[in-house]
Amino acid sequence: MTGAKSKALIRAHSRSSTTSGKTWPAEAGRRPKEPSACERCGAVFRRRLWRRGDVTTHALLARAHWVTCPACAQARDATYMGRLRIVGEPTRLHEDVIRRRIANVATRAAATQPERRLVSIDWTGDTLEVLTTSQKLAHRIVHELKKVLGGKATYGWSDDGSLFATFAPARGARKSATR
Repeated sequence: MTGAKSKALIRAHSRSSTTSGKTWPAEAGRRPKEPSACERCGAVFRRRLWRRGDVTTHALLARAHWVTCPACAQARDATYMGRLRIVGEPTRLHEDVIRRRIANVATRAAATQPERRLVSIDWTGDTLEVLTTSQKLAHRIVHELKKVLGGKATYGWSDDGSLFATFAPARGARKSATR
């Protein structure tokens, strides 16, 4: 097989310079002018992405268009893409641990990806309900809660792409969760 290409090379060439036709979530609807800055949270839209924590110069801020970023708009309108229900008796027992872990995961996600934020954390009867602006953040929160408290999680995605997750902590939650 001296003149034949391997399948890896053929597949690699067939995908080069192709586009998926998909847009970034920040571009859903009308894409803001670059650079833009969020008047509520300070995130900056450059190179088709919202970022927070990057070094921004006074010159960049002087020519920035001041708008509201999609995450702030979702939080303001209470729209969500991730819904997490935490059920069961251990939820009340370890509420402080659960809330701390949720806040830590949300802070870590928002540092690099400001579009991933908490919308609300509220009690609905015996269930702690967490709403997030992205399905990935809800998924990460469930994963982190499973690491700390054990238990079982179920996931369901709707047609619009939103995630509905239910998490039930284990009855005998680990001692490390009570720290």
